[in-house]
Amino acid sequence: MTQTVLLVDDDAPVREALGQTLELAELTPVLAGSFIVAKDQISRKFDGVIVTDIRMPGRDGFHLLDYTRSVDPELPVILLTGEGDIPMAVKGMSGGAFDFLEKPCAPKQFLEVVERALAARRSVLASRNHRMSAEAGDAASRMLFGVSELSEQLRDRVRAVAKTGSEVLIKGEPGTGTPKVAEVIHLLSERAKNGFVKRHSVGLTPEALAEALEASAEGSLFLDEVVNLPEVTQFALLDHLEAGQGARILAASYQSLKEAAAEGRFMADLRLKLEAMSVRIPALRERTDDIPVLFRHYLAIACEQAALPVPDVSPDQMARLMAHPWDGNARALMNAAMRFAMGMPAVEEGEALSLAERMAKVERSLIIEVLQAHGGHATETAKALQLPRKTFYDKLSRHNIRPEDYR
Repeated sequence: MTQTVLLVDDDAPVREALGQTLELAELTPVLAGSFIVAKDQISRKFDGVIVTDIRMPGRDGFHLLDYTRSVDPELPVILLTGEGDIPMAVKGMSGGAFDFLEKPCAPKQFLEVVERALAARRSVLASRNHRMSAEAGDAASRMLFGVSELSEQLRDRVRAVAKTGSEVLIKGEPGTGTPKVAEVIHLLSERAKNGFVKRHSVGLTPEALAEALEASAEGSLFLDEVVNLPEVTQFALLDHLEAGQGARILAASYQSLKEAAAEGRFMADLRLKLEAMSVRIPALRERTDDIPVLFRHYLAIACEQAALPVPDVSPDQMARLMAHPWDGNARALMNAAMRFAMGMPAVEEGEALSLAERMAKVERSLIIEVLQAHGGHATETAKALQLPRKTFYDKLSRHNIRPEDYR
């Protein structure tokens, strides 16, 4: 549970007083009087945040900030400033500090800033843990990201259809990632050691289909937007399926094959063959809980490709992302992450939310993050959020959150 605060101040009375404030709030203070003492606590695995005075003998708070960001740019550092040090604190913010507080600071204000930093740290660590778990799991876990119930259902469905060996129709709006789901089905199937070939259906001739089937051999052939397959090629594909040999067919369509068949644009028999098994990919707007994880994943990839440091994502920015409609789904979110990595807004400022909408999105995201951190345990989550039991359950109901989904 993320509740540790590394408190660095060379003034012993101040250090002890702030430590007591943290203990009364049921947080875990780790006290240090200098950079030398503090630095041994700082690592990417550090389960907490840092509060440091700016002015200290020897290596000051700015040096500690720089050191922390070199170890983990996503570890929040809060600066404590004395009288007249505010311009220095503002400089520290531009250097990556999470926030700053002027001494002496009221306990309530101090704890509010610390709790915000802890919530940010929980989010980062949860995202990393999810990524590590995904990398250690099967192809569905490694390649199909998301922490929502819908994402888990998608992974389960993909695993199930992969084992059947039957044809599969993958349904999803543009940008939802139908080719990736097809690849995962292939990797989880008995054909994984053989070829996986992808072809666009528009303009695909019978000869080109035959070449693709030969290239995939005993593997899998993915036909993207199969509803656009030319009529003569539809006959050729049906012949292949009725023969029952050769490559497995994985097809995708964001249009209804049933409607296309009713309109005479698609063969009814071919439709029935392809729909032997189906997988529906939920749109991003249906699983907004996945947006923080997906955005940070795409952001890390974009920054790695461009050799850029990973920028911080504030709660307000994440709330804006979660409220965006994302008509282009995951592909649009990936493009937004690339823009953000380059220092541009992920979504246009003109799409601003009302204060109530922002607060609701941030609150829902925070509750989910803390639930994940506590394994879906409602009582522990309410305690960590310092909410009365009734208030906590009212918020769960208002935001349509079920603790059992995070166990």
